[in-house]
Amino acid sequence: MSVSGAGPLGFLRKENIVAPEGYNRWRVPPASIAIHLCIGSVYAWSLFNPALTREFGVLTPAASDWSLTSVVWIFSVAILFLGLSAAFGGKWLEKVGPRFVGVVAGFCWGGGFLIGSLGIASHQLWLIYLGYGVIGGIGLGLGYVSPVSTLLRWFPDRRGMATGMAIMGFGGGAMVGKVLIDKLLTAFQKAPDFLGAEGAVALITEGGKRFAETANGTVEVIVATAAQAAPFGGEAGVYVVGTGDTGAAATFVTLGIIYFVVMQIASFQYRVPAKNWKPAGWEPKPTTSGMVSQNHVHIDQALKTPQFWLLWIVLCFNVTAGIGVIGVAKTMMDEIFGNLPIVTAAFASTYVFMISVFNMLGRFFWASASDFVGRKNTYHIFFVLGTALYLSVPFFASMGGTPALIGFYVATMVIFTMYGGGFATIPAYLADVFGTFHVGGIHGRLLTAWSTAGVLGPLAITTLRKMSKENAIADLASQVDPATFAEKFGAPISQLNDLMAANTVTIANLLEIAPAGTIDPTSTLYNTTMYCMAALLVIAFFANLLVRPVHEKHHVSRTHPEAVAAE
Repeated sequence: MSVSGAGPLGFLRKENIVAPEGYNRWRVPPASIAIHLCIGSVYAWSLFNPALTREFGVLTPAASDWSLTSVVWIFSVAILFLGLSAAFGGKWLEKVGPRFVGVVAGFCWGGGFLIGSLGIASHQLWLIYLGYGVIGGIGLGLGYVSPVSTLLRWFPDRRGMATGMAIMGFGGGAMVGKVLIDKLLTAFQKAPDFLGAEGAVALITEGGKRFAETANGTVEVIVATAAQAAPFGGEAGVYVVGTGDTGAAATFVTLGIIYFVVMQIASFQYRVPAKNWKPAGWEPKPTTSGMVSQNHVHIDQALKTPQFWLLWIVLCFNVTAGIGVIGVAKTMMDEIFGNLPIVTAAFASTYVFMISVFNMLGRFFWASASDFVGRKNTYHIFFVLGTALYLSVPFFASMGGTPALIGFYVATMVIFTMYGGGFATIPAYLADVFGTFHVGGIHGRLLTAWSTAGVLGPLAITTLRKMSKENAIADLASQVDPATFAEKFGAPISQLNDLMAANTVTIANLLEIAPAGTIDPTSTLYNTTMYCMAALLVIAFFANLLVRPVHEKHHVSRTHPEAVAAE
């Protein structure tokens, strides 16, 4: 890459995209929102979970299909590399400007989808991790930080609102992504070959897998219920493994092309303000709290302040508490309230859509509100109210019924407004505390907290869920008559672990043969996780409480006077 304002890529650098006098600053936010809408589709990842966990079975997971745990981690890797690339790319952003970074982000995000599609088509999980997780994650991080410092400089009078507008797009990306993903998966999907009703086909169970004899020899099969086959236009019965298509690979290709084109167009709309520019008639106003500084801190010095690490904890724990839930949102709704008639596949899908809506609205609402109530007070609200709401989820899950579903729905939607609001408010919080000199780079480094949360959140929720699920299956199996069990699954109860690993035995089909009055344990699978998330918010509350103005010894005029002169 060129390192000067000239050269073949010089037209991308910040010194060549300085806005002329009289430039309308409101032309910049739409470009920022467009890029964030593209990369924000990462929040719709849970819509890919069902397809990726049944690439061979299509209607229901086959023995060779990837587990939910292995697929959820793709999302975690993407978030991990988002934070890492933002940490390194943030400083690069301060050097080359938002257009250069946005263009590279488009190549990585769009290209990551294309590489991921090869992994799906060849059933090579590592390629999806490399494409969507690593390369796509780098695109996420660069795309995420590309507008932040630029908007803060264009809107010094409305910092919270400015970053809220752009980062609102990231939250809304899942809303747009959901529509695209749903339509594309439906358009490209194909049901596997149908052999007949379950009772009409002779089935054999070996090593936990199901097989059937056909004219072409023995083939592996899955047994699908009417509900599982209905979205594909099929019926209940036996289907041949590996003969259908979930549509995931073709969907990845299409999305990769669309996102690449949009991000390139948007990146070329970026402009930066001239040196010392400020809105007409605006002058900085001192604040009584002392939290808004008119001084600046160098990016390398920021890491030496306690304020940076306190805010790191604030962001990390707020994100951890929400990101694990977002990753399995659709699955959680199905497992806790799937027994209610209202909770259909369409209802659960709409739930994911509404998560995106409230995530998006929360980003703009809370960030804008922070301009009036202060960033610190805004986070206090997040942690006090959020703790109560996370603790309410197990309560609603235990209640059951439609009123509990309504309570669960409302509680989680408010949680997601604060989850998104935390992302949108943190850049303005950083600008208040560290100034705007290197705020884009400081924000990028703080996003390593997001990377950490991207690992901690899904790890906690999947690990605790898996433990709860295995314990629940073992408990149910112990209540089932062994002869009935063997007849149902074609294997003795002593092979329970193999049957669980092959997805042959589940809570749902065990309940079919359990004694009358047996309680369905699926509503309790997430209780421990919710308690842990609430505890994290309590810790984050005290970290936020300890944030104070940065000591003058850290100001850039004292630590890096040469940088001030160069700027």
